[in-house]
Amino acid sequence: RRYINLLEGEKIELEAIRDQHEKPYMREKAGAILKIVAGQSPHAVALGGLLKQRDPDAIYGWLDRYEAEGVAGLLVKEGRGRKPAFSP
Repeated sequence: RRYINLLEGEKIELEAIRDQHEKPYMREKAGAILKIVAGQSPHAVALGGLLKQRDPDAIYGWLDRYEAEGVAGLLVKEGRGRKPAFSP
């Protein structure tokens, strides 16, 4: 089972992101991490703890990036996503 321990400041920062961040995916990721901190398993959070069911590996990836990079690891990196089919 995967556990994560946060300092009080980190928990407050994630709660602020969950409640107020402009990007919905950041609110979702912060909420998922806070549920895991509260004692739920990442697998349970992925399958029923969020508005949309997620692959458990995605949740584990969020945890890995958060532990390695902090909040910056939750942001979608520049250059990700679908590339244009042709150049204009």
